[in-house]
Amino acid sequence: MTLWSDFLNHDKRIIHKWKHYFPIYERHFKEFVYKPVTFIEIGCGLGGSLQMWKSYFGPHARIIGIDINPECRKFEEDQVEVFIGQQQDHQLLQGVLDKVGIPDIVLDDGSHKMSHITETFQFLYPQMLKNGVYMVEDLHTAYWDEYEGGLRKPSTFIELCKNLIDEMNADHTRGALPQTEFTRTTAGIHFYDSIVVFERGAYTRKFAFEVGGPIEKLAVRFKQKFGSHRSQS
Repeated sequence: MTLWSDFLNHDKRIIHKWKHYFPIYERHFKEFVYKPVTFIEIGCGLGGSLQMWKSYFGPHARIIGIDINPECRKFEEDQVEVFIGQQQDHQLLQGVLDKVGIPDIVLDDGSHKMSHITETFQFLYPQMLKNGVYMVEDLHTAYWDEYEGGLRKPSTFIELCKNLIDEMNADHTRGALPQTEFTRTTAGIHFYDSIVVFERGAYTRKFAFEVGGPIEKLAVRFKQKFGSHRSQS
């Protein structure tokens, strides 16, 4: 059974999701299935997605919902916990982390307002585990005025992500952009229709080298690479 099949056969609380999201979910979440994952979903909707994630990740998963609507507390059940408050409230977010621990996955499906998405990301992402996944969905709202969006508007989360591409690659800018903690802890940024996914990762030293050929040539190339601090491709 795939997550898409689970969704189509779901007969409990209501779930509202774009269909093209499901291959993206499986591509980035599959490694966590049947493991003791801590999954945070910001925005509980009508409660069905919390049940879907519980079914997908399996019996060892801890599913955490965050929503501003106090009625969402009724969605709590075995393996599912709900916290009430605004997603951009750092005090609330820290309180959640204090109670449930560091998340493996964060899925932001909350207010969709650009300032809220940015505040939440800037607080939670640096605290995630080194192999964690942070996903923001419904980013078509980055182009809509009512969500503080607009095409190429500097304050949208899409524009922030464009800058983060450079920050992730700061090592290769020959000093034009300083390395940051984001540079050191981000393995990849993936863009899809309405979704951006960040993959955490801790790097060893980056370098390129050749293999194969006469051992004398290989030894020379290794010496050249290790003797230079400049990254080459």
